[in-house]
Amino acid sequence: MKYASIGPIAIHLPERIETNEQLQAEFPQWDMSLIASKTGIEQRHVAAEGECASDLGVKAALRLFEEHDVDPQSIDFLLFCTQTPDYPLPTTACLMQERLGLPTHCGALDFNLGCSGYIYGLALADGLIRSGVARRVLFITAETYSKYIAHDDRSIRTIFGDGAAATLIEASDKQELYGFQFGTDGSGANTLLATEGGARPPADAIQPRHRKRWSSRLYMDGPSLISFTVGAVPQLVENILAAAAMDRQQLDLYLFHQATRKMLEQLQERLELDESRMPIELQKYGNTVSATIPILIHDLRRQGRLEAHRKHVMVGFGVGWSWGGCIWRDPYGSKAYVQAD
Repeated sequence: MKYASIGPIAIHLPERIETNEQLQAEFPQWDMSLIASKTGIEQRHVAAEGECASDLGVKAALRLFEEHDVDPQSIDFLLFCTQTPDYPLPTTACLMQERLGLPTHCGALDFNLGCSGYIYGLALADGLIRSGVARRVLFITAETYSKYIAHDDRSIRTIFGDGAAATLIEASDKQELYGFQFGTDGSGANTLLATEGGARPPADAIQPRHRKRWSSRLYMDGPSLISFTVGAVPQLVENILAAAAMDRQQLDLYLFHQATRKMLEQLQERLELDESRMPIELQKYGNTVSATIPILIHDLRRQGRLEAHRKHVMVGFGVGWSWGGCIWRDPYGSKAYVQAD
């Protein structure tokens, strides 16, 4: 049996950068120093008016092909995770198949999942490879949450950034992803939602958990999300370790969805972790939803902070409520991916 192995990762970020200094100048009443101390975010990339998630994802994939000498014709399956698809239909992954020059015998599908989406995609790719359906999976995560955010929304404009990552997942003789565990609690759906644009009439839509203070299409109840996360994630880590027959001493890094610094620091405290074991790398990107974990891996590889054959835990959590995680052993480490600037 073959297993899924995470190969090279390439990322693409929109050209437009929105800094905290720019927001402070535009909105003098916003205390950006206080906001930054809680979010850990200094700037975000924002998609242009006509730039969609597929555009970001295609550019990330083309960079992956070019930088790592990947033949598009070798791709057996395309997985695309986004909550900002180009259209209700057709499937955005089908459009990307043509744009990327992937073979017509290639499978392609979208799945709508946010902060836990990277873990779900890895599990789907692992299943495709284990079953013999595919040997090379192109897994793209791309989000343009900025399309849902009002110009003057202090609560979430300062947090979410747009971006994309393309991950090559290949068949391997060794099992490098295991211990997958998932969780779902739909009672938390009303804490992070954008209900416009679907088939359900607005009069029947899910209502925000608390009073909606801003005009954004996107609503977020930050305190409830933090409470959910701090409650669910530590137990998830224990479940992953139990499924993998491991203990914490065997783990190197905790690679968590990059939500906000405040949320990650609370998890760090709850899990009794040293700062060095839970990397926080969101200051230049913001919360890019399903793309945060691959962007984190990409950056750690470039920085020389991932050692070959060490075992890490990956965890995604958020909108839905949805959460998931697994153990990952990187057979390559940073040496194969450190690039000269």
